[in-house]
Amino acid sequence: MKFSFKNDYSEGCHPNILQALLQYNLNQQAGYGEDEYSLQAKELIKTKINKTDSEIYFVSGGTQANLIVISSVLKPYQCAVSASTGHILNNETGAIEATGHKVLSIETEDGKLRPSDIVPVLESHKNAPHQVMPKMVYISNSTELGTIYLAQELEELSQFCKQNKLYLFMDGARLGHGLTAEISDLTLEKVAELTDIFYLGGTKNGALIGEAIVINNPSLQEDFAFNIKQKGALLAKGRVLGIQFLELMKNDLYFDLARNANQQAMKIKNTLQEKGVKFLSDTYTNQIFPIVSNDLIQVLSESFEFYVWKKVNEEFSAIRLITSWSTSDDAVNRFIDIINEKL
Repeated sequence: MKFSFKNDYSEGCHPNILQALLQYNLNQQAGYGEDEYSLQAKELIKTKINKTDSEIYFVSGGTQANLIVISSVLKPYQCAVSASTGHILNNETGAIEATGHKVLSIETEDGKLRPSDIVPVLESHKNAPHQVMPKMVYISNSTELGTIYLAQELEELSQFCKQNKLYLFMDGARLGHGLTAEISDLTLEKVAELTDIFYLGGTKNGALIGEAIVINNPSLQEDFAFNIKQKGALLAKGRVLGIQFLELMKNDLYFDLARNANQQAMKIKNTLQEKGVKFLSDTYTNQIFPIVSNDLIQVLSESFEFYVWKKVNEEFSAIRLITSWSTSDDAVNRFIDIINEKL
């Protein structure tokens, strides 16, 4: 049976979550996220981010979180700005545009946005009221290319957004991986301080389903729950999400799982680097993009599943390998053995 490096959600969930769901299964609770587990999980997240005035909402997935946040925050004539690799541009079937909001794309090599990238967009959208109004900067951490924001980069971006009256929204589908990368100097507390809204991704980090939307800007908090309900995202059995985040936040399990995924990816990366392999981007998270020969891709494909990400030339292509919270040493060692044998 092939082992999959295609994504970080091929498995179900961490055993602690299954045990907790079973343990609390017959306990009667209020619905729609008012159960004791959801309330406890929210308070625990507030403690982790050191912001008691933030509001937290649980939804089932990342696309749902992005759609609800952007469509709720922006007025009909306002738009979001995203790197060209952004998830809302490439992997959400036009979900944002379907709500009536344009997404302006910015080309970047590493998937990150910097103030200098955004300035030209603002300069080219001054013909009011004939053009859409840029109002939100959408970023991902870690990015879709596996890169991360360092503290100074996020501070500069946050300051720029405030100066230009832009909302800063961080897609945190892989936030755990971004924060636990070995070169990261960013903390969850700092993310909460510098963003208007972000979310903690659970689906890609040990949960069955679920993301935790964290609204830090008080002006964006009012009536947000109405938007969740209107978009069909308010689960009657909200406990299913609350229990999961309670378990993930307890004893920093969320970060331990992400750190393990990163470390497994780094074992493969280090082996490939020792063999002289180049990478599409320099990453320290659970996504790596080595550039290897088509012959090696064929050999690896016999034992592993992964995406061929980008053709480099007639002989070489970049592949994407993603490790998860449960990726075993055995799977990684099998991959490394083939690399050592063929290179």
